[in-house]
Amino acid sequence: MCWEAQAVLWLRGVRIAQGGAKAEAETTRMITEKVAALAEAQVAAMTTVLKGNKKHRVARKALGVYAKRVGRNRRRLSK
Repeated sequence: MCWEAQAVLWLRGVRIAQGGAKAEAETTRMITEKVAALAEAQVAAMTTVLKGNKKHRVARKALGVYAKRVGRNRRRLSK
């Protein structure tokens, strides 16, 4: 996920640097997605904790939320 996240940062940077409506839309989308991803990761982590799972499973669940979103963004931005 580390390299994929870096690729998304680069692709987003390129899109924003181009300016215009696409850049504005990408900036808005980026902020909205970050808030939604944080909320989803918190719910996933808390649910895993309440089920009595160990810390590594909690971390895996929370990171899984971000990995899924990073993958989707990379595919979308690569088009």
